[in-house]
Amino acid sequence: MLVFPNSKINLGLNITQKRADGFHDIETVFYPIAWRDALEVIENHDSEELFTFSQSGILIDGKKEDNLIYKAWQLLSEIKPIPPIKVHLHKNIPMGAGLGGGSADAAFFIELIDKKFAFNLKFSQKSALASKLGSDCSFFIKNSPVLATGRGDSFADVRVDLRNYYILTVYPGTHSNTKEAYSNCIPRQPEKDLRLVVEKIPIGEWKYHLKNDFEETVFKRYPQIKELKDALYNSGAIYACMSGSGSSVFGIFDKTPNIHLNTNYKFYLQTPASKIL
Repeated sequence: MLVFPNSKINLGLNITQKRADGFHDIETVFYPIAWRDALEVIENHDSEELFTFSQSGILIDGKKEDNLIYKAWQLLSEIKPIPPIKVHLHKNIPMGAGLGGGSADAAFFIELIDKKFAFNLKFSQKSALASKLGSDCSFFIKNSPVLATGRGDSFADVRVDLRNYYILTVYPGTHSNTKEAYSNCIPRQPEKDLRLVVEKIPIGEWKYHLKNDFEETVFKRYPQIKELKDALYNSGAIYACMSGSGSSVFGIFDKTPNIHLNTNYKFYLQTPASKIL
């Protein structure tokens, strides 16, 4: 069985307070985009090894046991025995880019195993499993726009539709460390209600109201990321923003963007014809 995990961007991101457990409360809008990986699972009748993993595309460093797909398999195996399987991941979504690619892979794996081996899990069960793997992982179970609060793991539906726009998402190859980005941010209450902005204010005015609190500190450390955001605006973006803690930046355009990018950058252009699911 073959599936294609997609990624997400953040429409604004407010860091509202530091929690007693050391984490931070945030509010942001997760919006799915069609930049995808490919994930295949087949039964492995000829092996006694229960979980065999291979990969292609962008190289994933680290042990198999550290991969969120493997951790998802462990959680599912506690519910019901899974026959030996071969898992192959073709990695296309950049890692450490603020796009949620690893979380999407794990969430899609949960959905795939549920369907392939007739687990018949309820939506709430799949979401609960995914939430154990990462704060944004369960977002990809529903895979539609949400207002995310708390640690980024409490979701509420939000009405925002960008299907008629072009979304150019660019990864400049610079790794922005999330822990470092948080450590340099000062939590504050937002000046504007995030839901009100994305639901009521025209997209052409978002740049005056919709901010990512990580940008201030990340741009100081990595000025090339700010230069990329500026380049998107200079090329006609009606809104541009860094996604998550970076380092990917996206621009929303009302027509096909005309921009010359560094050949070392990875990018994806989502058009009005693109399909998320």
